[in-house]
Amino acid sequence: SDEDVFKKLNKVIDTNITPVVCIGESLDNRQSGRLKQVLATQLSLMLENLSVEQLAKVVIAYEPVWAIGTGVVASLEQIQETHQFIRSLLSKVGESLAKNIKIVYGGSLKAENANDILSLPDVDGGLIGGASLKAAEFNEIINQANKICT
Repeated sequence: SDEDVFKKLNKVIDTNITPVVCIGESLDNRQSGRLKQVLATQLSLMLENLSVEQLAKVVIAYEPVWAIGTGVVASLEQIQETHQFIRSLLSKVGESLAKNIKIVYGGSLKAENANDILSLPDVDGGLIGGASLKAAEFNEIINQANKICT
């Protein structure tokens, strides 16, 4: 539950561990137009109860539930719009926070789509799942990310 995630986050936020908070919607939520409501609810406890300094330590991973392990990837437009929406929620806490916090994509990121996804303006990296189990593919994702960053 969102409450369980917040409790776990609270336990590690002031340690040297970088917490990664995954948020995302079901296919039903996306298709019925509830994406923004779902993401806002998932982030609300964190945004309402943590300081800007604490929030700055968090990495947010947008991981659409319907894309996990299915091979289905959100469109580039969907990914960018969703990351931009997450930043807009964060900007209500602070513009600097929204600009500097890391928001990564975690929905079936692979070597064949990494360059396009990681090049989107509001995507700061990837939360790589199944592709990390294949050394050559994982290495290719890293190489593409390095080219984008340099």
